[in-house]
Amino acid sequence: MSKLRTFWHRYKVLLVTGAGLGLVHWGWYSIKSSPLLQQKREACVPEPGLAARPPREREAQPEPSRSR
Repeated sequence: MSKLRTFWHRYKVLLVTGAGLGLVHWGWYSIKSSPLLQQKREACVPEPGLAARPPREREAQPEPSRSR
């Protein structure tokens, strides 16, 4: 068997997986940088979340008595 054939038989899973992973990442990068899929900043209005609410004012509660 030639060295290339031996190399292919030993490392074909690594080669195919590595190439596939590289192509998927490259495709994802090109999709993200496509101007057709970019959302305009003016159109993106985030909804207020729970952390964005103003804090509630504490109601005056009587302190519990410490005497028994």
